[in-house]
Formats: sequence, structure tokens, C-alpha cells
Amino acid sequence: MKHYDIVIVGSGPGGEKAAIQASKLKKKAAIIERMPFIGGAGLHTGTLPSKTLRETALFLSSLRQRAICGFQCTISRDVTLGELMYRKTEVIRNQMEVIFDQLVRNDIDIIYGEASFIDDHTFLVKRNNSTTDKVHGDVIVLAPGTRPARPDTIPFDAEHIHDSDTILSIDRLPSTLTIIGGGVIGCEYACIFSCLGVKVTLVDRKPRLLPFADEEIVTSLMYWMRHSGITLKLGEEMAGIDVERPGRVVTHLKSGKVVVSEKLLYTMGRVGNTERLNLEAVGIEPEERGYLKVNENYQTTVPHIYAVGDVIGFPSLAATSREQGRRAVCHAFGQDMATCEITGYLPYGIYTIPEISMIGETEESLSRNGIAYETGTAFFREVARGQIIGEIHGLLKIIFHRDTKRLLGVHIIGEKASELIHIGQAVLNFGGTVDYFKDVVFNYPTLSDAYKQAALNGLNKL
Repeated sequence: MKHYDIVIVGSGPGGEKAAIQASKLKKKAAIIERMPFIGGAGLHTGTLPSKTLRETALFLSSLRQRAICGFQCTISRDVTLGELMYRKTEVIRNQMEVIFDQLVRNDIDIIYGEASFIDDHTFLVKRNNSTTDKVHGDVIVLAPGTRPARPDTIPFDAEHIHDSDTILSIDRLPSTLTIIGGGVIGCEYACIFSCLGVKVTLVDRKPRLLPFADEEIVTSLMYWMRHSGITLKLGEEMAGIDVERPGRVVTHLKSGKVVVSEKLLYTMGRVGNTERLNLEAVGIEPEERGYLKVNENYQTTVPHIYAVGDVIGFPSLAATSREQGRRAVCHAFGQDMATCEITGYLPYGIYTIPEISMIGETEESLSRNGIAYETGTAFFREVARGQIIGEIHGLLKIIFHRDTKRLLGVHIIGEKASELIHIGQAVLNFGGTVDYFKDVVFNYPTLSDAYKQAALNGLNKL
């Protein structure tokens, strides 16, 4: 039996950073990965491939917008998805090399195989060559990730009806696509495919998209989605799906409406990869859809067994998963939490077109808690850099306390939103006020200058 100070299940962002943090603390670590490659679903079937396609869509979209500079080009309708994603393989390979190099340099063992608990310190690992190993860890970190939910009522066939893992394997772009589910994944794919010229219909049972985000920002996103040709059917529930013939998928809604398209993408939730871990052997009971419940230190009901990443639920972001893995290991080995905790507010990035990013409080959360606030806004079209690049979507909104002027939240939609948010993040986490944006000098012309305009707009209201 192999003995380690810590054993991590899963090599995605959470597992990777947990292992590296353990190595920095001079602990011997091992990662057990059930797939024949490292990196997790985000690297191979989720985040990286979808964002590669998004960059292609943005590139083609910017070519169409070059009319503002006096020229224009068109893209052949016969282009295949493989051609649009030609860089995916190279990017994945390069990123895998970076991760693998980091693990090797930190003397972390990688054990390929499927892990299941024998007891609360020991795994049985079934390798692909049918051999087995036993691996013992003083500390266990579970980071197995998630996969798309596939209800029995949905006739997935990887040809007409897809989940988010199979949709990027289609051979050609459909002319029409129905997406069931208006969460982050559904919204991102709706924007990507619409930008590529596909007529998209997005169906969701909620009356608005992304209910956790700022309402004004989401309203703007919905406007631009409709403007790009996406049909939004909100407050509608799916009743059934029929594949009538090749290239014709009929979606029946409970309201009696019918949506017809070439293909359908189902994005209603994900499930935790926990069913093969034999959690019963250690007394851990998964929640609905296989998710694991943890405390503020990412401990499960068994104190030396931790869980991080998508398998513990919201926010299910690679960025937060990495920090969760790091903090769990710090706690497990008794490190000073002042240096290992996840500090301050966490940013969120949603890679729709236009993209959204946010941090801190929303107007809705402040209103619920009775906190006096004011807002300041700046449209990118009113910023010199926005005019130069033809950015007409952008809006930056800051929220601050009316009395103390302390920054409470930042919400952005538009070009480079997920990058611009970090300026607000620094001010927010250091307890700064809106006066910082008023008094500081930004490069000109930049989109960052929107912070100053938003601050002046908000202060004028006072």
C-alpha cells in the first residue's frame, strides 16, 4: 500500500492547487485521476473548449463589424465546427503541459485510475489495465468535479440532442438550435452560436435569466441577446422532445407552444461525480444530484475528508475552486488561516456575448437588507476607447454607501468585463471609497476610464 500525507481525487483546478499547496507545506501528495489525462472536465470538455469557440465567434463578429473602418468580409456557411475550433487541440495540449510540469516540479505523484473508498483513509484504485492499487492518505481532498445532468426523459443521442459535453463534437453548425436552460452554460452557448450565425431559441422556466446577477445588467444582456437574433422564451417549461426525422427536433412546451430546430442542447444542471467513490464506506451521504455538503473550512462530515470545486455547488467556477483547494489544505495541516483564507469578495465572470462580470453586492441584495446606497454608471459608448473600438454594449455600474461612500459592488457588461472587474475588486477588498475612482488618473483612452465617469455620475447624485 502506498502512503501519503494527502490524497486528492481529481486533477481539475481544485485538485491541482490542493496538491501544489500541500507540496509547499512539505507534505507528500498524490492525485488520483480517473481519466487518462489530467486537467478535469473544464480543460477537456467544458471551459477551455467552449471559450476557444467563443474567441473564434468574437473574431468573426469583429470581422463583420469592421464595416465601421470601411471594409467588410463574409464567412462561408459551409464552415465546420472543427475548422472553427482548430486551435482547441493545441491550446489543451499546451495547458496540460503547464499543469503536468507544475505537478512534477512539486514532486506530486499522479495515479491514473478510478478511486473508491475502502475506509476513511484508504482508496482502492482500479487502473485502466485492470490492475488495482491501495492508496492511503492521512488527509483526503475530494475534487471529482461534475458532469452534465442527463435525465431519462431526455432522449440524448449525440446527433440531434446534446448536453454541454457533446455539443462541441458536432460536425457542422446547424441553422437552428434550441437550448433548454437559461443558466450560465445555456446563456453562454446561446450567445456563441448566435454570433456564429445560428438561429437560437433559449427556453427557461424562470421569468428572467441569471437571477443571482444584477437586474439592470441582466436586462441589458437580454436586450443584446434579442438584438443578436436570439429568441428568449422565459417562464416556459419543457413538456417533451421528439425527433421527428433527421434534422427536425420538436420541443413541446407546457404552455402548448412548439419550438422546431435542427438540434437541441440541454443545459439544465449538473451532477457530482460521486456515485463511484463508495462514500457509504466512510459515512458520507451525498446531497441531491451527488453534491457534497461542506462547512466553512471545506470539511465533510468526516473531519479529515475535504471536498472542493464544482462538487460542492455554487459558484462552480475554476477560479474559486483553485482557492478552495488551497484553503482546504491549509486548514487540514494547521496553517495560519490569515495567510491561507480566501480573502475578500470573489469576482464572477460569465462569458456571454457581451460578457458579464460582477463582484460584491447587488442593488437587490442591498434593498433587501435596508442599506442606503447610490449608484454611478458609465456607458462604454461615452468613453473614448469605446468609441474607437466600436463598443456599443458596454455598461459599468458601481454601487456605494450613501453616507460613507464605501464601495459595495461593481457590475459590468461589455468588452473585457472580466478583466475590468479586478480594478473594482482591489478597491472593494481594501475597503476603499468611490472617491478613489474620482481622484485617480487612468490611462487615456482606456475602457478603465469608465470607472472615473461612473464615480462622477454617482457622486453628482449625492
